[in-house]
Amino acid sequence: MEIHNQVTSVKQSKRSAVNIIIDGISGIFLPIVNILSAAGIMKGLLAGAAALGLISKTEGTYTVLNAMADSLFYYLPVLLAYTAARKFKANPFTAVVIAGVLLYPSLTNLFAEHVTIRYLGMGITSVNYPASAIPIILAVGLLVYVERICIKVLPEIIREFFTPLISIIVVSSVTLLVFGPLGTLAGDALAQGYRFVYNLSSVGAGMVIGAIIQPMVIFGLHWSLVPLAINNITLNGSDTLLALMGPASFAQAGAALAVFIKAKDKKFKTLSLSASISALFGVTEPAMFGVNLPLRKPMIAVCCAGAIGGGMAGMFGSSAISFAFAGLATLPAYLGEGFGGFLIACTTSFLIALIATLLMRLEPGPGVEASAE
Repeated sequence: MEIHNQVTSVKQSKRSAVNIIIDGISGIFLPIVNILSAAGIMKGLLAGAAALGLISKTEGTYTVLNAMADSLFYYLPVLLAYTAARKFKANPFTAVVIAGVLLYPSLTNLFAEHVTIRYLGMGITSVNYPASAIPIILAVGLLVYVERICIKVLPEIIREFFTPLISIIVVSSVTLLVFGPLGTLAGDALAQGYRFVYNLSSVGAGMVIGAIIQPMVIFGLHWSLVPLAINNITLNGSDTLLALMGPASFAQAGAALAVFIKAKDKKFKTLSLSASISALFGVTEPAMFGVNLPLRKPMIAVCCAGAIGGGMAGMFGSSAISFAFAGLATLPAYLGEGFGGFLIACTTSFLIALIATLLMRLEPGPGVEASAE
């Protein structure tokens, strides 16, 4: 019995650790998802216009529009510093200053030339901090503890201005010397691991991701893939992971539309239709939690359709050239390799989920009794 209790305790601690990590990642990225999508759309539209010859990359207009589209990604550490500080209960302004240190032009220029900077007798490894995520998140995590120690140790009369002073010096130094290189190694390892699996079988990887991504959304686990997708775009200029995830969103829309067609209750029909439209624009939670999951069988259709669409996206080599969750409004962010195949994959997932749900005999779920046939 005692051993059983110990095993149970270990499992619970592991689960709580996973929950803490996922909750942390979602809390950091969720506040900026919409603005990330907006910037992704702008980058996609600009890339499409340049590819079609509607605008030249040498024009001043392109330079200005590119600055509008790319500024968020370049200064992403600043936004993440603020949201991470809010999530971890650190001083957000101190966190933003630390992010500013990482992006300071005299440092980034030397890093770009791979010059080793001598600091306190140690060499700072060249790291590409613009558009990075892991180093600043680690930095804010350390900032929390440095601030707590300062508040506990420093006399009240000097605490207010010595706490940010010590925090900026200590956290910036540790980040430049340790977290930056560690974050780069971790990001490269994740990217290479994903690339290995993808190259092993792009279709297989797409089917697995497409099948599990919407159930992952239920538990918030999809946020764990966001840093990987951003890191892929930073390193390679494109990301296939977002493309593999995309068709499942359209599958949610198709299943919800089928429920709308089959439903008898007017309120539930209205809910199903609005949820379907929302999913078409990349927001799947209303369709999943309000329609498909309570009815159970449509959610199965979503997973199956997502697997087929994800496999097709992998087969076509579809990719995103900027970060944005898939939806009608964010399609320009997928104007990279295999864009035509991505459209086919999303359409196929939508139609499979729609037809499969129409053919199902739906059992009433919680809160939707007598709503569907």
